[in-house]
Amino acid sequence: MPDRRPDAADAAVAEPLVSVVVATNRGGPFLAEALASVAAQTYPHVELVVVDDGSPEPAVIRGLVEEAGVGTVLRLDPSGVSTARNTGVRHTRGELLAFLDDDDRWHPDRLRLAVDALSARPDAVISYCAMRTVDPAGVQLVAADQRPAHDARDVVRGRTGIMLPNLVVRRDAFDAVGGFDPAYRQGEDLDLVLAAATLGPFVFVDEVLVDYRYHPGNTTRAYRDLAAGIRVILRERRSQARAAARAGKGGSAGSGGSAGSAGLDAAYRDRLRANDRFAAWSAVRAARADLSERRVGAALGHVAWAARFAPLVPLDWARERVRRVVGGSRDGAKDRADGGATDRPTGATGPGTGPGAGTTKG
Repeated sequence: MPDRRPDAADAAVAEPLVSVVVATNRGGPFLAEALASVAAQTYPHVELVVVDDGSPEPAVIRGLVEEAGVGTVLRLDPSGVSTARNTGVRHTRGELLAFLDDDDRWHPDRLRLAVDALSARPDAVISYCAMRTVDPAGVQLVAADQRPAHDARDVVRGRTGIMLPNLVVRRDAFDAVGGFDPAYRQGEDLDLVLAAATLGPFVFVDEVLVDYRYHPGNTTRAYRDLAAGIRVILRERRSQARAAARAGKGGSAGSGGSAGSAGLDAAYRDRLRANDRFAAWSAVRAARADLSERRVGAALGHVAWAARFAPLVPLDWARERVRRVVGGSRDGAKDRADGGATDRPTGATGPGTGPGAGTTKG
């Protein structure tokens, strides 16, 4: 069992303390499994804070933490996941920060390999690893599809698969971007990742070390609110990037000058289009599910919402189809790898049938 006493890191000359924050408002077997996965970490210098965000049964959460044998519980009035996580961070002291959702789980070497990656790259502000999607029983639904981020444009386009359960961020970077924005009820992890991408490079650990759990209770299944929230975040971050470019700050890590700023703006344009495709894809999926139950009115409601929210998506899909046909099989394969996957939930978001275009699970 790793030594998680607050002063344990002082005895380690080269190994930093990792602070893990779990924000939750419910107990249950998923939380127990998440806490057990923290207890099973092979990295020895870990502290855990479980933030009870106004759960109706605080004794249950305290009991699960005691059963896991790790961590302390911090009880709050219902405050929202961003405030809960920020508060949890303020009650920790680690140089590195990691966040685990209450229904996900880590593999034993998750933190060890993240620390190794960041130690090897002092310039990197975030380490992230491969992550698969599992069902409530823990059986794999979707294999990991994360890939390295070569610069901030890759992060913005959402082709890297970075989200909260599979990242570790340096505390100074977290503080520099102001932590999680309490204004966002969904997509706050995407906002954090986009902000951190302006500070420095990300380093990728190419091993599957996180299980993202897909189940009916996921907040990310409310696709309309999610897509609308992601649009707000992307537009705000794009506006900030443009302002930074006008001020001569370049606006992105890993791409300098006006060319880099233009590339970052184009990346935001692509991500906004991808979010529209995600919204339309989700609406079509929901409509099909309603039609299978003969709920015609509800199905039409999904289609009508998609037509209002993302009216240009059919044209976008048609253009992509034509480009693939004209470009031939080789170009088509590249489009499927680089662009087509963004029709489904991806990016600072994760595997295909799991998270949405930036996720918060509650």
